[in-house]
Amino acid sequence: MQRKFLTNLALVLALNLLVKPFYIFGIDAEVQVRAGTAAYGGYAALLSLSFLLNILLDLGITNWNTRHIAQHTHLMRKHVSGIVAARGLLAVLYALVLFVAAWALGYRGSQLHLLAILALNQVLVASILYLRSNIAGAQRYAQDSLLSVLDRVLLIGICAWLLWGRAHNGPFPITWFAWAQTAAYGLTALVALVLVARRAGGLHPRWDPAFTYSIFRQSLPFALLVLLMSFYYRSDSVMLERMLPDGALQAGIYAQGFRFFEAFNMLGFLFAGLLLPMYSRMLKEKEDVGPLTGLALRLVLAGSLAVAVIGSFHAKEIMDLRYTEHTELSAPAFAVLIWCFTGVCVSYIFGTLLTASGDLKTLNKLAAGGMVLNLVLLVVLIPKGHALGAAWASLATQMLMALAQMVVAAKRFALRASGRAVWSALLYTALLLVLAKGLSWQAIPLRNALPLLAFAATACAFLTGLVPVRGLRSVLALRKGG
Repeated sequence: MQRKFLTNLALVLALNLLVKPFYIFGIDAEVQVRAGTAAYGGYAALLSLSFLLNILLDLGITNWNTRHIAQHTHLMRKHVSGIVAARGLLAVLYALVLFVAAWALGYRGSQLHLLAILALNQVLVASILYLRSNIAGAQRYAQDSLLSVLDRVLLIGICAWLLWGRAHNGPFPITWFAWAQTAAYGLTALVALVLVARRAGGLHPRWDPAFTYSIFRQSLPFALLVLLMSFYYRSDSVMLERMLPDGALQAGIYAQGFRFFEAFNMLGFLFAGLLLPMYSRMLKEKEDVGPLTGLALRLVLAGSLAVAVIGSFHAKEIMDLRYTEHTELSAPAFAVLIWCFTGVCVSYIFGTLLTASGDLKTLNKLAAGGMVLNLVLLVVLIPKGHALGAAWASLATQMLMALAQMVVAAKRFALRASGRAVWSALLYTALLLVLAKGLSWQAIPLRNALPLLAFAATACAFLTGLVPVRGLRSVLALRKGG
């Protein structure tokens, strides 16, 4: 399983590194520049609001389905046929609750029009993720990897034409961006549906109240987990926009730093997407998950710590790469946010392991604590620190959540970290910090420091033993079945 993890991880990383950075920094960031920071900030707040409630579109079905299909692939046709019909009702429920919440928060007029488009996009995204869960659960990782970038490839093409292929005077209408997403998500959902139908041997959607109730009952703990995590992951932009007099501007400033963090966070999310079906299959077959967990953790720490060090020491230069306004304000927020990447990645590993084991009760308790902590910190820190205060609240929450999930998973599965591994991680981090500080003292610009730090991170990862060369060789030498 470790060999399968490495080979499929290489594929999905290659595809996403080719596509998603260009979308985030070439398309999404350009839209913000053309539309204006305040206009994009309003869009970002509405997008976060749509994310906060999108659990109603799924009710945890996607995560439950990935685990279930990985263990019972032969039931795919029955489950997809029954679930597809039920998701239509969930879409209606989501729209009703979302607009009631938006009205209560004071959104009106054009804001509600934009929110309607974003709601449609959330329905399409949720559908894509659900369809992909069947493909991943069936261990078809190559197809799932291709689907993970298809929407972004289509969106790049559509937005490139809107931004540069046609003449338009004045600010870029943010609704164009939202409708472009609708087209890309719609085409991707159609492709995913065809692949699932072929894999399942045909689909026959049907409404079965008893079956639907059974699925909802089983998926409810997954739904609660996603809802709680969404609140402590997406509430910052909404609270910035609502709590401050210049809230739209502050949300836009925060979005500049958050965009870079989110770009890297997508890579961590790919680990979870691969690990959930693998862990589910391994636990069903009573295999030891320790070796795979250790390998994933070492790789995650090597990559995320390097990204955090480089990002924090060169935050202003990174912001200046893409933006011309407010970078002196977004850079400090990004320098803090980028350290969240390490915490989130660690959570992806241990949280996914607990999800695969079905220990949702513990995860929900942890997530509830994380939500309360994050909201309290946001209320205290946003009035004082604005975007930077929101960043510190996120960092504290993500790091504590990662530590808590690691401790719980270690006890549950008898995972033991060797002293050598801990010292390797600490030495690796210390070496990178010293090198980054030395380069900053010499005022070496990012374009020169980046290749040096990237090479140093790779070398230090192997020299300190954080990523053992011998261990990787032995894994890659295993037969495919291993």
